[in-house]
Amino acid sequence: MSVIITSIDIYRFSIPMEPFTIATGTMDHAQNVFIRIHTDKGFYGVGECSAFPMIVGETQDTCLVMAKYFGGLWIGQDALDIPSRMQQLHDAAAGNTTIKSAFDIALYDIAAKNAGLPLYQFLGGEKRVVESDITIGISSPEAMAQKGVAFKASGANILKVKLGKGAETDAERIRQIREAVGPEMKIRVDANQGWNFEEAAFALQAIGPYDIEFCEQPMRTWYNDKLPELMKVSPVKIMADESVYNHHDARIQIESGSCHSMNIKMAKSGGILEAKKIHDVGAERGIPCMMGGMLESRIALSAKLHFVYASPNIHFYDMDTCMLGHLADPCVGGVTYDGYKLNISDATGIGADADEGFLSGCEKWSI
Repeated sequence: MSVIITSIDIYRFSIPMEPFTIATGTMDHAQNVFIRIHTDKGFYGVGECSAFPMIVGETQDTCLVMAKYFGGLWIGQDALDIPSRMQQLHDAAAGNTTIKSAFDIALYDIAAKNAGLPLYQFLGGEKRVVESDITIGISSPEAMAQKGVAFKASGANILKVKLGKGAETDAERIRQIREAVGPEMKIRVDANQGWNFEEAAFALQAIGPYDIEFCEQPMRTWYNDKLPELMKVSPVKIMADESVYNHHDARIQIESGSCHSMNIKMAKSGGILEAKKIHDVGAERGIPCMMGGMLESRIALSAKLHFVYASPNIHFYDMDTCMLGHLADPCVGGVTYDGYKLNISDATGIGADADEGFLSGCEKWSI
């Protein structure tokens, strides 16, 4: 049996937010795109992506242009043949993984709805406790320490600290945060490619005494060849993020001795289909993964939680994007937060959709 794609709606899904700063820049709204893929069976699938131009190189506008192009390729095609549908997009255009992820998520939503199952069950998973970290953006050491104290008071157990703007100041940021929050909280750091080799070696050795769980992406990807050397001198474990977009990247990073773990993001992998391949490469080689993200709403976050439930090699959860100052919540249904723990109902598919009131204010195209 097939489920035929009849039309696709594409929305400019901008979410206002408090300014958020990382090593590569500051964002004051989430540059998201939302799609609905309609079928001949009378139901539709939803997908969402979040463009982060400083990381992936896609903007909301490039995503919208490619969405209209990709949508035209899929009219009349079978939504249930996910590998073929995604290969169509890869054959049509390299890269563009962010907008591809929205299409991929919508296909999985359709497949699970067609099977009458929540997505995690469709993927063969089961629910487990998922507790997210909470991210501290780059600011002065004093302001970041105060933020850490506030997050601790709100019940957070895991801090993710953005670094990468001045190695010496970064070390001071971590010193002040650790002294402010005490020894119990987990602290992980993310340099977002902000250091060169010498800066990374200095910073990682300087923050080593403060019980750091791991450091994400210390250097630009063009220094990937220096990661094995950094691994030898760093007292802090290294997690690959921007160095791993697909399962081929994952294999190269692992086999070259360049990481202890990997961060999976839908915006990098192009969605669930490739994310599963990255996960499996890590599982086969004993390299754990983290579920990360850009600035998605609870719609894409719901898809990510279903994927986590079906992915036992995901041990770390950076799933706080909706808590990072979104000033609107455009999602109906979907993920709920119990403090920093994530839950979702057993509704079919990803169990989330866009609020019609929010959509009414969004620019829309139909294919």
